[in-house]
Amino acid sequence: MKSALNEGQSAPAGHLHPVSQLIAQANAIFYDLGFEFGEGPLLETEWYNFDALNVPAEHPARDMQDTFYLKGTQGVLRTHTSNAQIRYMEGKIKEGVPPPYRMICAGKVFRNEATDMTHEAEFYQLEGLAVGEDITLAHLKWTLTQFFERLFKGSVEIEFRPSYFPFVEPGLEVSMRLTGDNTPEKLRNKWIEIMGAGMVHPNVLNNSGVDPQRFRGWAFGMGLDRLAMLKWGIDDVRLMHSGDLRFIHQF
Repeated sequence: MKSALNEGQSAPAGHLHPVSQLIAQANAIFYDLGFEFGEGPLLETEWYNFDALNVPAEHPARDMQDTFYLKGTQGVLRTHTSNAQIRYMEGKIKEGVPPPYRMICAGKVFRNEATDMTHEAEFYQLEGLAVGEDITLAHLKWTLTQFFERLFKGSVEIEFRPSYFPFVEPGLEVSMRLTGDNTPEKLRNKWIEIMGAGMVHPNVLNNSGVDPQRFRGWAFGMGLDRLAMLKWGIDDVRLMHSGDLRFIHQF
């Protein structure tokens, strides 16, 4: 088969998808902050996706309209990367390695919902976890400040507001405000809700084999697709997974 390239021509260099670029940048930042990389399967059991994370059987998130269940099995397509928290801590305990732990996990998740400019049925999340004897929300605020300042190359303010998630107590909604001349003009000095977070619920620690009487921790989960939209000024999340090379070639 004859090549489409003329003699002496070289093939154009490939490049990474914006979400892949963002994952690589996030991994590098958190690695510098002393975090390890965790992982969990896309096809998960209800135990790791819900039960171990203190999500009760009657919780709305377990209903068919939110979760993709596999017919005839106890399996689900994971609805968040929080399953990696359980598997990471459980694995460390089995290895005989007690806390402190610092872990992040980036990966694809699935939600059975209608798609629009800001929602997709499949998207990417970044999960963070820190466990130790003296972990506080002050450590979480410092860590997130470091991450966003390095990612957006500017100053950032972090705001916590009370919220509810079954796997943390207390639960938080986290917003950030970017400041400084180097930050994108569209985002500068605006408060943006960015993620859910909180102190790891004692039941979650206990289900992972970690003694909640001795250790405590915090966890967060943020949408990487939405973060990419903010970083590069993308106005429709559906473009991320469209396969349209006109969009991909911009990055």
